[in-house]
Amino acid sequence: MTVFLLKLILAHLIGDFLLQFRSWVQKKEEKKGASPILYIHVLIHGLLVLLLLGIEYWPLAALVTLGHLIIDLMKLYLQKPATKTLWFIGDQILHFALLILLWYLWFSPELSFAGMLESELLLVYLIAVLFLTQPMAITLYVVMKPWSDLISGHSDESLENAGRSIGILERLLVFSFIVLQQWEAVGFLLAAKSVFRFGDLRETQSRKLTEYILIGTLLSFGIAILVGALVSNFYPLS
Repeated sequence: MTVFLLKLILAHLIGDFLLQFRSWVQKKEEKKGASPILYIHVLIHGLLVLLLLGIEYWPLAALVTLGHLIIDLMKLYLQKPATKTLWFIGDQILHFALLILLWYLWFSPELSFAGMLESELLLVYLIAVLFLTQPMAITLYVVMKPWSDLISGHSDESLENAGRSIGILERLLVFSFIVLQQWEAVGFLLAAKSVFRFGDLRETQSRKLTEYILIGTLLSFGIAILVGALVSNFYPLS
């Protein structure tokens, strides 16, 4: 059944890259949900699935179309000029994840979406991943607020919301490394971040900023390590 997944991926690559023009992307970004181009774009994806799999798979094509529409709408309304690259990557990850999920459910008769929601292992990992994203970002923002006020006068030319996005990505990476039992990768990630930060801190020569960044990094990594260790201990993948 792997050939069906390959056909779904092929349909996505054709629809999202070969049959989507730059002018279409610009019109979608301008009008967002009011753009007819958006709906033409997602219908092309559904038609490509029908063309490659056959008319008998029209329910699957409909789900691909609907899922693609939801993901594209989310991207159009949430992305900002400073985060377009990040959203492009996230958008593609979500599209591929959707295709894999639909293929897995469609061609596994013993599985169903309702059955997956009854999986304790899946729910635990889903909760852990969601917890480490926006909820943890908001929590750290509140915890760090007293210190961030003390350095508010410091000149900051960073991208808008870049710090929050970096924090979310690093926590997800740390969590993934731990549940996969790749502890050395956590150390490598921490070392890599320290190297990049070292130059900035040396230029600013601000002790308050250095301490603020150190506290934030240790909290972010520490919470991700704790969540990863608890989940992998009680709900190991293997």
